[in-house]
Amino acid sequence: MLELYHSPISTCSQKVRLVLAEKGLDWKSNLIVFTTGDHLTEDYLKLNPNGVVPTLIDDGDPIIDSSVINEYLEDVYPEVPVRPRDAKGTARMRAWRQFIDEVPTPAIRYPSFNAYFVPIWQKLSEEEFAAYARRLPLRKHFYRHMGRGGFDKQAIDEALDKLRQTLERMEKALVTGPWLVGDQYTLADVSITPTVVRMEDLGLGNMWSDLPGVTDWYRRIQARPNFSTAYMPGSRDLGPSC
Repeated sequence: MLELYHSPISTCSQKVRLVLAEKGLDWKSNLIVFTTGDHLTEDYLKLNPNGVVPTLIDDGDPIIDSSVINEYLEDVYPEVPVRPRDAKGTARMRAWRQFIDEVPTPAIRYPSFNAYFVPIWQKLSEEEFAAYARRLPLRKHFYRHMGRGGFDKQAIDEALDKLRQTLERMEKALVTGPWLVGDQYTLADVSITPTVVRMEDLGLGNMWSDLPGVTDWYRRIQARPNFSTAYMPGSRDLGPSC
């Protein structure tokens, strides 16, 4: 059986759970709790040296990085496809996925961390916070930039600008929709869904109120059966227990 190390609130975990649900695959859940340092234990770092979630285990072998995991799931379990069958369609889908990984996925972290995680770090001393950041294999510089007080207005404004740019690009693509790569729901739609959901949870839903294509796309995304399955209890509860 497939195993997934994941966190309910992690957008990258949500992205993989959307594909697992879309394909109707059975999997064992291994929850990672960030506040207790589950992602930084010796055993977990052997599976995922980046110290992040998710990690998929298939037949004992770890697969890491959410975009890689989703492509792997499509390769191994293609019966319910989330990738175009033709090479050009696949290229368009991967161009979207690359853009999403490079632009909106990092951007959403800035308002997310300010809104929900900074109150946790403010309870630590500077020394405790610095010691925690040093333990992070992948994101120590991100945490140092954030600091205990959070990101400044310039950083947040730049992040919001990138998110708006993404929404406008989606609006143009959806003219020939109904999905980002034409008629088929693909990994492009999967990849951006957690960012849009997180924007709504942060009170940023007004950012697409003037974009009817994105508004309709999001309505249909939420109506898909895989959405309610992937967004398990706690997925949108971003309180200090995360």
